Amino acid sequence: MDTLGTIVSQYRASLRMLRSAIAECPAELWNAAGDANRFWHIAYHALFYTNLYLSRTEQEFRPWEKVRPEYNFLGPLPWPPHEQPKIGEPYAQAEVLEYHDWLFERVADLVRAVDLAAPSGFSWLPLRRLELHIYNIRHIQHHAGQLIERLRRAGRGGIDWVGRDHAAES
Repeated sequence: MDTLGTIVSQYRASLRMLRSAIAECPAELWNAAGDANRFWHIAYHALFYTNLYLSRTEQEFRPWEKVRPEYNFLGPLPWPPHEQPKIGEPYAQAEVLEYHDWLFERVADLVRAVDLAAPSGFSWLPLRRLELHIYNIRHIQHHAGQLIERLRRAGRGGIDWVGRDHAAES
């Protein structure tokens, strides 16, 4: 498998683990009032930024058709006066799974669209594209791990480890 195939495989493996956590989430955890960041919100955030950082640049970013303004932020907005994002109605579990599946199908094309030695395309991330991919995969796994731990604490068991996505080899 070539380098790009390896990167696609690791994106898909990470996304498969995230999808498993989303799919396993019981209704009572999906929007639990006791969580500062709700389960659905963390899952959506991870998918939004995966999609963003797979784009060639911020200007070329094509969001999912059901994106809602400010829902991608888990904390204060990054620009002054740094207010909390306006989050209204949560996404339904089926919607977040739809977003996942839409993005999952696009990963290979998006990874292969930009040279690994090119700049990230994002002024706030002064990285080369290869490092941006590693950064992005780590972000997916960070949030997948948070969600998996919530499932464990709720007695739902764990999520199986996905080492790589064999479909990426073809």
